Amino acid sequence: MSNSIFQVPVAINEPILSYAPGTADRKHLQDTLKKMRSEVIDVPMYINGKAVHTTKKGELRPPHDHKHLLGNYSIGDASHVTMAIDAALAARSAWADMEWEQRASIFLKAAELLAGPYRSKINAATMLAQSKNAYQAEINAACEMIDFLRFNVQYAREIYTQQPISSKGVYNRLEQRPLEGFVFALTPFNFTAISGNLPTSAALMGNTVVWKPAFTQIYSARVLMEVFMEAGLPAGVINLIYVPGAATGDVIFSHPDFAGIHFTGSTGVFQDVWKSIGNNIHKYKSYPRIVGETGGKDFILAHPTANADEVITALSRGAFEYQGQKCSAASRAYIPASMWPAVKDGLIRDLKSMKMGPTEDFGNFINAVIDEKAFDKISGYIDRAKESKDVEIIAGGTYDKSTGYFIAPTVLLAKKPDYITMCEEIFGPILTIYVYEDAKFEETCELVDKTGIYALTGSIISKDRYAIQLATKKLVHAAGNFYINDKCTGAVVGQQPFGGSRASGTNDKAGSLFNLLRWVSARTIKETFVPATDYRYPFLEKE
Repeated sequence: MSNSIFQVPVAINEPILSYAPGTADRKHLQDTLKKMRSEVIDVPMYINGKAVHTTKKGELRPPHDHKHLLGNYSIGDASHVTMAIDAALAARSAWADMEWEQRASIFLKAAELLAGPYRSKINAATMLAQSKNAYQAEINAACEMIDFLRFNVQYAREIYTQQPISSKGVYNRLEQRPLEGFVFALTPFNFTAISGNLPTSAALMGNTVVWKPAFTQIYSARVLMEVFMEAGLPAGVINLIYVPGAATGDVIFSHPDFAGIHFTGSTGVFQDVWKSIGNNIHKYKSYPRIVGETGGKDFILAHPTANADEVITALSRGAFEYQGQKCSAASRAYIPASMWPAVKDGLIRDLKSMKMGPTEDFGNFINAVIDEKAFDKISGYIDRAKESKDVEIIAGGTYDKSTGYFIAPTVLLAKKPDYITMCEEIFGPILTIYVYEDAKFEETCELVDKTGIYALTGSIISKDRYAIQLATKKLVHAAGNFYINDKCTGAVVGQQPFGGSRASGTNDKAGSLFNLLRWVSARTIKETFVPATDYRYPFLEKE
């Protein structure tokens, strides 16, 4: 056994490929898209390192072309959840005992596979099944996932090397043990990197995992699982299942070895999960770790000194990239009255220039929302706006699901700051704007803070440093990720650890050392070299 404290490769953010016309990267991605689109694949679950097929199947279809079949996946039941838990528990001892640098090597290799031979495949899978354009897929499915793997290894080493001081005659040390039991990773459709990070961050720290992705993310999740297995991940360490939520929860949250959940999804689901854990708390061997990133009603606040073009671009990108299906997407904005005419004209101009259609056409900036359920929910908000006297549709407002779930980028002008679309998370391409009087900036900061239940991301755009300072202080609890003179999306691993509070989650900051600390349980070891032989202390002696 080695007794070295190994260095690890210095983590740097993965360079983003442009996929500009004429580049080899663009052609390779287009060829991969054509190949994957031409195939109808059978996607199994992966339990204990083996493919598990069932007779009950679900369909995988592109949101932007829902008549096209990409593949079928095996739908599991409660018995498969139990199988996955059993596999995770059986693998736990050997995985926890593996030297940390050996575990690290597996995930560093996975990063290299994604950066190289699997890059176009993971991007194409995300483009086809989650309807992300080439750039959105590249920054997330490839680059962010690679960054998570590399930076988490670096953070793990930092954690393991942190040790206490020792006084004279004593040798103190600290070890970070994996949690006692298994971790459940419940992952969303919208970010392939989040779907991959939630199970791997816990696994890196020595835990074994049951992973359940959103059904609409299965197509790219199976590519990630292929990468992990090719990188040398031992059987049973991460077990990938496709089981309906209720059946999964009934087994997971009643199991005595349930040790924690790593979650990204809706606030309502997370609150139900927390409630289930609380109701079953007496059943567990230890108090489970509950880590979750949930919803957002993210804001952009413009000060009268802001540059109108900068505000317009922040709104256009922040609200409408990936059809607003980011928990960080700008969905409410506060614009000073003096700036509103220019911002209105600029937004309308931008939206008219945005092409909407399938991801296979690289000229399309806007693609489809994820499924019919999302389409119906989002279009419902538009229909209500059309009938309301409290809001005006400035741009967009159209939708069509005949061939794909397409909703035009829509801008609403709210006459009241508490109109429903200023408060409720929509998770789609709808931006609601409230125009405030220039002299009421400080009051507007307070309005931003008090509107809604979320506190995930937000931004202030201003050229006045006093205004920036005021907003930063007034909005201290309004956003876990706060941006100055930028849009409120685009957190980068290693640069802006991501997470919010209030109803937006536990703020455990994915892509940081803080998140990894949630997946270990510290043990302090004190060794005394010359133990005492008499209970009496000097103060007991007579004068």
